Order: sequence, then structure tokens, then C-alpha cells
Amino acid sequence: MVKNLQTHLQKPRVFRWVLTFLTKEDTNEINRELPFAALLLTLLAASGVTIYESWKKLCSVSLLPTFRKEAREIVRQVEILGYDPLTVMRKQAEKTKSKIYRDFLLGYISSVRSGGNLANYLRSKMRSIFDVQTDAAMQSVEQLGTLVEAYAVMLIVTLCTYILFIVFATTSVFEPMKTSGAPGVSTPLVILLVYVVTPLISVFFMVIAHRERKSHLIGLRKPYYVAVLLAAIVSSFIAATNLTPMLRHLTGPEIFPLVVTACLLTISIPSGVVYVKISLVNSDAENSMPSFLRDITESRKIGLSPEKSVIHAAKRTGYGRFTEVLRLVRSQMEWGISIRKIFANVKRKLQTWPVLVNFMILVETIKIGGGSAAALEILTEYCEKQKDVETNKTSLLRPYVLLAFIWSVLIALTTTMVTMTVYALTQISLSGTTTMPFEVMQEQVNLFSNGILLQCWLSGFFVGKVKEGSFAAGFKFSAMLVLTAHISLMLSQVFLGGLFGLVS
Repeated sequence: MVKNLQTHLQKPRVFRWVLTFLTKEDTNEINRELPFAALLLTLLAASGVTIYESWKKLCSVSLLPTFRKEAREIVRQVEILGYDPLTVMRKQAEKTKSKIYRDFLLGYISSVRSGGNLANYLRSKMRSIFDVQTDAAMQSVEQLGTLVEAYAVMLIVTLCTYILFIVFATTSVFEPMKTSGAPGVSTPLVILLVYVVTPLISVFFMVIAHRERKSHLIGLRKPYYVAVLLAAIVSSFIAATNLTPMLRHLTGPEIFPLVVTACLLTISIPSGVVYVKISLVNSDAENSMPSFLRDITESRKIGLSPEKSVIHAAKRTGYGRFTEVLRLVRSQMEWGISIRKIFANVKRKLQTWPVLVNFMILVETIKIGGGSAAALEILTEYCEKQKDVETNKTSLLRPYVLLAFIWSVLIALTTTMVTMTVYALTQISLSGTTTMPFEVMQEQVNLFSNGILLQCWLSGFFVGKVKEGSFAAGFKFSAMLVLTAHISLMLSQVFLGGLFGLVS
């Protein structure tokens, strides 16, 4: 795909940026799957499977889509074009943009041609790959932190812009600028800023976060289906409030922010509940998988077969919701059900990619008849390191989640305070100002309040992507941020309204 784009686009600067983006995406996917592909190749090599048969085996591994495509290309060139497998691997090494994958392939070729022990090379290379991936995961936390800080700066700039537009729209201090030919501030321009420009900036940051942070959950569609259905219902209701005379009173400045809040919560809360139910099971599986693999590895070290090792490890309690899945695996293995069917049942229960890949490797270990305890030890060590990295990520990213609530409160309080303070000042006879009608102030508060609620709702998806890697996690954060912003808006309006004598 990248090569075809290079042919058609012929190096314009914007298109080169697109190519770089696509290439980086492909490189990230290869680096993400490489540790598990290397581990599977190690298991196959330790069991006496040839190089070519190992790559043919990868052609059927759906959980490693990037390496499945690589394996299919290698098999195609061997079977159709008649090349030697090592020659094809060297060509793939020259073509790939991933330095780690290139070194892995070239070392693989060198070990085979020199007559060395391929299994030993793969074991040592796996340790190196796992260490590099662990360091890269820790560096990604710093990148995500920088991204969140940049997003916070964007919100501060947005807040300053809101304040500037409020001053322009509600006072005549800048009337000389208008009479001299400078463009004035019109309501359509404010609407464009609040409802189009600012949300698009948030979407831009979400795209960057999507590239930097990948979700462990695969095939996660149910929360989005629920959200789309509810969004259609909410959109119909909003349209009815503007078109139906009986419901038009709901668009009044006093009540419409409450209506917007209720509509956004209607979309987020049910979808968030669906996501939480799914994530709890998968989170327990991710947290318990290192202990489960450690039990299997120790059982293999004392000579138990892979099947008995799995049954023994599945008897342990304390795995939370993951225990139910392991109980199903143990009972099916004791009843003699095929390992392929057991794995298919596990895939229906779980959606977390690392856990499913680990199960797939266990299945392949059993299917090839034996399996290496040393390779399982490396897999277990990597899972334990991965768990530590994820735990550190959660603790390091927690302050940024708190920051989201702080900026929601800040932007709500500051915007309301400036609007009502400007209104109060215009009631005083000062040079260069005119009295601002109360209805205009209400319209300004209503306009910016709805924009703030929408912005906080979108911020929830950004926070969910950064913290948990999935936009579906944003439903619960968006609900909390919208509720926080609405409470802040109501409290600030009641307090300042009472202070300025606008409400009883």
C-alpha cells in the first residue's frame, strides 16, 4: 500500500507526511506483534519444525495480522516464484522499516547459514526484543503525558478565546475598531468557534492519541452500537425541541443546558456501562495471566505435560472474574474436548489481545507435542514485566485524568464568571460602555455553556483513549466530565447571580 502511494503521489510535502504516518503505523504494528511471533517461532524451532513450516504456521495465526501478512508473502514467493526461504527473508529484511524486525530476520538467516543452534538464538533474541519493548512502553508514557499537556494548553487558549469573544460581543469598548473597518464579532462566528473549530481541534488530538496508544481489546463494537442508537434518538429529540411548538420552551436559555447535559449523559451512561462490564472481565484476565503462566511454567519444569500443567494452574483461585474462564478451560480439558475448540470458546469469552495471544501460544505448544519450558519461562517473564509496565502506566497517567476534571471546572467557572461580570459592569455608567440587556447575557451564557458541555464530553473520549487505550473507555469519562461541568456552571451562575442581584 505504501509503495503504491509513493508511485502516485510523487513526493509532495503533504503526501510525504501521509506516507510517513502510514509507515510508522506499519512499523508500530510489527514491533507490537514481534515478541509473540518470535516466541511462537522459538517454540516451533525447539520442537524440530523447519523454517518454512514455521512461516506456514504463522499464515493461520489471525491474532498476529501483520505477521500473517508477512508469512503469506514469504510462502507466496517460495511456492509460486520458487525462491529459497532464506532469500525471501533477506528481501523482507531489506524492505521493512522496523529496525528490530530487520535485525531479527538477519540474525535468523545468519544463525541458519552458520549451522548454529537456531532455538538458542531465538531465545536470546526474544529476551532482547522483550527488553526493548518494555523500554518503549515506558517511553510511551512520557509521550502521552506531553500530549495531554498540549491538549490542556489548547483548552487554556480556547478559554482565553471565549473570554475575548464575550468582551467583544457584550460591550461597546471596541466600537472604534468596528467603525474603522475592523471586523466585528457576530453570533455565527461565535457558533463556528464554539461548535465547529474547538471540537475539530479535540478530534485532531484524538487522532494523535489513537496513533500513540493502542487498545488491548479487540472486536469491541457493542458500546459503539449502543451509542449510535442512543445518539440517533437524542438527535431526533433535539430536532423535535426546535421544530415542535410544544417542546420549544426546552430551548430557552434557562433550561437548554440542562437538556444538553441530559442528552449527552443519555448517550454516555448506557454505553459506558456496557464497556465497564466488558473491561472488568478482560482486566482481571490481564492481571491474572502472569500468575497463571507462572504456575504452568513451574509445573512444566517438574515434568508435567502441558495439558496437566494447564489443569493444575486452572485449579487455583483468586483470579477474580478470570476464574470462570479458567474453570471452563479446565472442565473441557478434563472431558477431552479438542484444544482448538477450547481456544475458540476462550475467544468468545475474552477480548483482550495479549491474553488471547498467550492462550494461542499455549495451544500451539500442546499441538506440536511437548513445548519448551525455557520458552514458556521467557513468555512468563515478559507477561510479568508487561503487567508491571501497565501498572506504572496507570499510576503515571492518573494525574492527567485528574487534570481533565480540573480543566472542566476551570473553563466552566471562568467563562460564566467573565460573562456575568461583564454584564454587571455594563450596568454601571462608564465611559465607552453601553448597558447590556439581561436577555443578551442569558443568550451568551447559554451559548458558551452548551459549547463547554460539548467540549467536556469530547474531552472524555480523549482521556479514555490516553488512559485505557480505547475510545469506548471515554464514555464513562465523558459522562463524569459533563456532569462535573454542568454542576460547575450551575453553582457559578447561582453564586454570581446572587452576588450581583440577578437571582433571588
